[in-house]
Order: sequence, then C-alpha cells, then structure tokens
Amino acid sequence: MAKRTKKVGIVGKYGTRYVALLHNMKRKCVGIWKCRSCQKIAVDGAYVYSTLTAAVIRSAVRRLRYMREQ
Repeated sequence: MAKRTKKVGIVGKYGTRYVALLHNMKRKCVGIWKCRSCQKIAVDGAYVYSTLTAAVIRSAVRRLRYMREQ
C-alpha cells in the first residue's frame, strides 16, 4: 500500500523542497496569510502563498536593485 499523506497534500510525500513556506504561513482567508512563528501578515495568492506573477515581480525588483547599486 502507498504511503499516506497528511493534510499538507503532496508536500507530505516530497517534503518542503518546492513549497518551503508551507508550514510557516497559514491561510486566514482569501489572499491573506499569517506566519505562525513571527505573526506577520502577508497578502498574496488566494489559494497558494506565492503566485507566478509575484515571483516575476520579485525577480525584476531584485535585478533593478542590483543594477542601481553598481
């Protein structure tokens, strides 16, 4: 019989390699996430913590900051 996973879904089988913040951030309502350890509240994706668009924006901001420093 296959190994059963808990409420965390597929991360229970493969670990937190691809969804590192799964256990830290808990969804309060649509788009509002709260960190369990530091109690910070973040606004992001409705059903997953990080969306593809947010990742693209973060990389663009990081690149622009790097260019400004040089």
